[in-house]
Amino acid sequence: MTASSLLSSQAIVIVDTGCANISSVRYAVERLGYDVQVSDQADEIKRADKVILPGVGSAKHAMKNIRDKGLVEVIQSLEQPVLGFCLGMQLMCSQSEEAGLNENTVIDCIGVIPTQVKAMEVGDLRLPHMGWNTLRFPKAHPIFKGITSDAYVYFVHSYCAPISEYTIASCEYGQGFSAAIAKDNFIGCQFHPERSSDIGSLIIKNFLEM
Repeated sequence: MTASSLLSSQAIVIVDTGCANISSVRYAVERLGYDVQVSDQADEIKRADKVILPGVGSAKHAMKNIRDKGLVEVIQSLEQPVLGFCLGMQLMCSQSEEAGLNENTVIDCIGVIPTQVKAMEVGDLRLPHMGWNTLRFPKAHPIFKGITSDAYVYFVHSYCAPISEYTIASCEYGQGFSAAIAKDNFIGCQFHPERSSDIGSLIIKNFLEM
């Protein structure tokens, strides 16, 4: 069996969180030649070689979906590589201020990376932070293999995780923030790899080859 066939035979699962970007994430993985399954079944998620946690929308509603499906403890127990996209990254954190429109409540999240998501403070700049921006790498991580700090990725967000010991990529938009965080087997990207053209495809490929 060749190396490419070994990679394509991996069990890759996108967690069905009920979020709107699942189809685009699935297509981004399939475009690289991998089979992928969308599932909210605990046994299928636990058996996967790689797990992707997608997300678009508010933390409040996404966490309700995850709790209703009984997936909080399932995700916390995972030992294989897990990659979160945008809100999926924020859901990996301990808490989020993103409770929903006109609400002032902190939401408990999955808590596999001990940092808190807060509303961005960008002065006169427009929110959400939407569009292409570059990354800085305070430390090396295999998810960014072959990617330089002048590479552009695509963001859409109004909340962010601060720069911390878990930051593996940072970005500037009115303030510095974590563009990617990691702890143990959990990795999160604040930007959308599935919308970030060739750079995003390389990030997904690096993850699937970890």
